Amino acid sequence: MRPGSLHALCAITLLLVAAESPAAADRPPRRIVSFNVCADQLLVALADPSQIAGLSPNATDPALSVVAEQARGFPQIGRQSESVIPLAPDLVLAGPGLQTMRQPFFRGLGVRVVPVDLIHGIAEGRDQVRRFAALFGHPGRGEALVAEIDAARARLAAAPRPPGATALLVGNAGYTAGPASLAGALIAEAGLKPPPGTPDGYGGTVPLERLIALRPDYLVMTGMIEQPDGQGALYLTHPALRTLYPNSRRILLPERYTLCGGPSLVAALDHLAGIMSRLSTSPQ
Repeated sequence: MRPGSLHALCAITLLLVAAESPAAADRPPRRIVSFNVCADQLLVALADPSQIAGLSPNATDPALSVVAEQARGFPQIGRQSESVIPLAPDLVLAGPGLQTMRQPFFRGLGVRVVPVDLIHGIAEGRDQVRRFAALFGHPGRGEALVAEIDAARARLAAAPRPPGATALLVGNAGYTAGPASLAGALIAEAGLKPPPGTPDGYGGTVPLERLIALRPDYLVMTGMIEQPDGQGALYLTHPALRTLYPNSRRILLPERYTLCGGPSLVAALDHLAGIMSRLSTSPQ
């Protein structure tokens, strides 16, 4: 059978599945496809394995997902919308930007598309877990994951920490995460505050001279860069920063902890609890 004929046949099958009965919309989805690494993690944590028809191309990347190992047991889709047609989904999860791009295609096939929005704090993350657990038909699993998040939050609150310490998450070329970002919220949960005069909101760029003048107690970084691999990394490997901030004054907060909610919140909070305990006993 020619590829075009196969796609047409699969599209017809998909339409029939989606429009099986008026009651179908009231039932939990049976075949869910994710185009988004945050949706991947919610699916793996909250859905039945039989409900997961396909995960995003980034699902098994441990740099981006805390459930990368578990995700290896599920099919991964391609980056094109057409790649999901043979999977016959009745629900597609997409990131906030891609949702608008993919909506017309899947609307034409009669398939529901739900965006998985970025979260900017713990409360949003708890709400998101409950919402998607209900969508998948497993509200009890949502409550269990929320309880895990709350328990990890309590462990971080109970961890010893350096009193009154300031910290700033700094990325390539001096971009800093602001208090309205998820990274900023996690740093605040750890009891660390940005020094006065740093960018508000979601963040902004801080020139190197300004960072040296602000002099936070700790730099928070998504990775330890020893050798610059690009123009932006020159900022992070500058001799002035190496002198002021040796490894003992740098906090590693990998990117996989600052992208998504769901199970990554538990991992991120416990990661920070360990770091705070270490810093509280380290000589300054």
